[in-house]
Order: sequence, then structure tokens, then C-alpha cells
Amino acid sequence: MYPSAMDYARDGGAALIPTRFVWPYGGRSVYLSGTFTGWSQWPMAPVEGCPTVFQTVCSVPPGYHQYKFIVDGEWRHDENQPFVSGSYGTVNTILLARESDYLPAVLTARIPPSSNMDVDNHAFQRMVSEVRVSDVALPDNASRISQTDLDISRHRISAVLSTHSAYELLPGSSKVIALDVDLPVKQAFHILHEQGIPMAPLWDFSRAQFVGVLSALDFILIMRELGSHGSNLTEEELETHTISAWKEAKSYLSRQANELGKSAPRRLVWSGPDNNLKDVALEILQNGVATVPIIHSPAHDGSYPQLLYLASLSEILKHICRYFKHSPESLPILKLPIGAIPLGTWVPKIGEPNRQPLAMLRPTASLNAALNLLVQAQVSAIPIVDDNDSLLDIYSRSDITALAKDKIYTHINLEEMSIHQALQLAEEPYATYGLSSQKCHMCLRSDPLHEVMERLSRPGVRRLVVVEAGSKRVEGIISLGDIFKFLLG
Repeated sequence: MYPSAMDYARDGGAALIPTRFVWPYGGRSVYLSGTFTGWSQWPMAPVEGCPTVFQTVCSVPPGYHQYKFIVDGEWRHDENQPFVSGSYGTVNTILLARESDYLPAVLTARIPPSSNMDVDNHAFQRMVSEVRVSDVALPDNASRISQTDLDISRHRISAVLSTHSAYELLPGSSKVIALDVDLPVKQAFHILHEQGIPMAPLWDFSRAQFVGVLSALDFILIMRELGSHGSNLTEEELETHTISAWKEAKSYLSRQANELGKSAPRRLVWSGPDNNLKDVALEILQNGVATVPIIHSPAHDGSYPQLLYLASLSEILKHICRYFKHSPESLPILKLPIGAIPLGTWVPKIGEPNRQPLAMLRPTASLNAALNLLVQAQVSAIPIVDDNDSLLDIYSRSDITALAKDKIYTHINLEEMSIHQALQLAEEPYATYGLSSQKCHMCLRSDPLHEVMERLSRPGVRRLVVVEAGSKRVEGIISLGDIFKFLLG
């Protein structure tokens, strides 16, 4: 008969915490041993349908514990979990603080890399056993995040992303569009609009390599140039100028340097299929881009590099949600309301003069004002609000491609066209203002982090506008980049 954790509890009847331990790395026989078993061997059983994953549940007293695994007679520790050097060599560690906020699962079973299973939102939510914070505004001092929980969660997310590659993001089938640098700007503009994509990698046949990216920001800068007084660039030049001519124009580079506060990047930001997901996410964050091309570059065999996919933070976040969906409790921060986390950009409160203001505009503001704000504030979208700051719509960088429809860009005046009119140019016009399920994605400050992560992992969702329950008054905005800056520290 094997000893139970109760036999080794030394705190005189303290409530024991059922805790699941998992060894997902295979073996013929696996045992658990730790301070809570007196370092005796506790048997682990293979998971049904997954013979390489072993698990067991132990009732463990609150406190700090060390443990190891005995796999086929050898002492092992899990390198993807917190570990330290102890009396028994390198050991894993776990801190169970108290019954109300313990960590019930030490590790979730690894999902095979070939799995294309999507996030089951309902199952994921059911697995989070918590009392949801009521939908009311949280006080500013409602800081419920502990450094221990934050460190544990960041360590586990970092470990998962570091052990999975960009290759796992590639779908079974997909369409990836690249543009020739010698393509006329006007034609490229129409291609992005017709294909419904905000950007495309650029291919230079003369150099036989990918050299950059054409994005919605390029067209915003072009439209501002076309609409500026005394401009030397005319609509006719838009018909004949190539992408390379526009990209290499000295005036364009100097203008972008002045307006964005840094020189325009000359190199292409990309990743290989073997790069780990953490490195891909950091490439996106550090370079301020929306996507990173995944390119396979053959090693000196004379063949062209292959564009495999365009990786985004959304897909990496989906990978995190999918990995932890069977044990979301293994990330202690998931249950925290977003209002209690240093995350996103918020409307400044009275007495907070140093906080960066949240960029918002009225629907009657000019399109030129919106384009200027997108560039100067270095944001990818602007909430459109009424006189009470209630959310009506959102204008994003990618909306600029709607001006390619019926060559609208040839005869508009950016100062005379309102944001409301510009938004009506989309494929599904808005007769009156109402929140579009395709464009406006919202959340409340009381929503737990795991729900926000789920929504942001859906295709096409790059940000959530935080609104006040009932009034839809804008309180803040949380982007994919905000989530990853917080998760990766």
C-alpha cells in the first residue's frame, strides 16, 4: 500500500488540496515522488487513448513542495516546469498557497503538433472553475495579481512557445499572396482590396528574394501625400509608379522617419519554419508589424526561397489557448479580470495626467484627421464614438483599401469626407451606426483574461474595445500586442 499525502501532512489537519501531476514524455513505468509523499514512490497511470502521457492525483497540503518523477527506474524532472537544485538533485517545485487560489494541475497533456483542433470555447470556459467577477467597474486599487502567479504563468507560456515551431502554424491548405516590386502601386492597391488582405510580402525577381512588405500603412501615407497641398505626386503617378519606386523614394523615407519617429526598416522581418513560436512572437512585437512571413530558404542549392505562410500573434495565441485548454488552471493569471491587470491602453482618469490618452474620434471628423491620427499616434485602429464617448464603430488602417473600390481615391477630398462616409464604403455599408459583429469586438473590464485571450485568438480579431456595461462608453482598448507584452514580460 502506498502512503498518501495525509501521512506526511505536518500542519495538524490543514485542508489538503487535490493536485494533478502529469508526465507527458513517455515511458514504460512512471512514479511520482516528492516532499508530500516522504519521497516514496507514488504510481502514475497512462491517460486513456494517450499511452505516452502519465498522470496521477495527490492530496497535497498547502505550502512549498519539491517533486521528481521516476521513469523506468531513472530519476527525472520536467524541464518545462519550474525547477531548482535540491537535496535530491534537480527537482521541480510547486507552491500551493491556500485552498482558495491553489494551482490544481501542474501540467497539461501536450497536444500533438499535427493537431489542427480549434479552441473549444465552451469546453475551455467550463474548465475554469471560478466565480466570475460581476459586471461592474472594478476599483482602481483592485490589484489581485501576485508576482508568484505571474512568474509561474509566464514561465509556462514561455516554455510552451519555446518548444513549438512556426511550422506548426501552417494550415493544411491556404492561399498566400506576394507582390512583385515592379507592380504599379495602383494595381497593388486594388489587389489588397479585392483579396481582402491588409498586407503582402514583396518579391524582387532580379534579386530572387523577398525584400519587404506592402501594407495598409503604405497606402495611408500615399493618400496623405495625394491629398496634401503642393504635392508632386498625382493620381496619374499612382497609375504608373511601381512599388519599388514608392518604397525607395527619398521623400517617402524621410517623411516616415519624421512621422513615426524612426527610420523606415530596410530589411524584411521574417522567420523560418524551424524558429520557435516565442521567437516569432518577439519578432512581431519588437518590429511593430502585424504579421511575419514564414519563409523556407534552401541552403545554397540554387532554388528560390519559398513563402509558406504569414504568421500572426492571433495564431500564436490560439496555440496557447489550445495547449492549456484542458487545464487552464495551470496558468493562475487566467482567472484575473482584465481591469486588475497592467494591460492595454485606458482612458485616463482624473488625476492621471501622465497616462497616454486613448485615441478616439467622432464620426463627423474628417478622414484626413483619422489618417493623421493613425500615423502620429502609431496605432492600428481608432474607436469612433458619439458625444457621450459610447462606441459606434472603429476605423482601422486596413479600411483604407476600401478607397480602391470603383477608384474612389481618384476623386475624394480627405478633408471633406467624414469617417462615417469612409466607413460606408466597405462592402457591407452601414445605413445607420450600429455595432458591426465583423468590426467592433468588445469586452468588459470585469471579463477574465482567459475570455479575452479566446476572443483575440479568433481570425480577424486584432483588438477588443473595453466598454462600460450598458452605456458602451469606451474605457480602454486591448490589442494582441498588449496581450503578448504582458504574457512574455
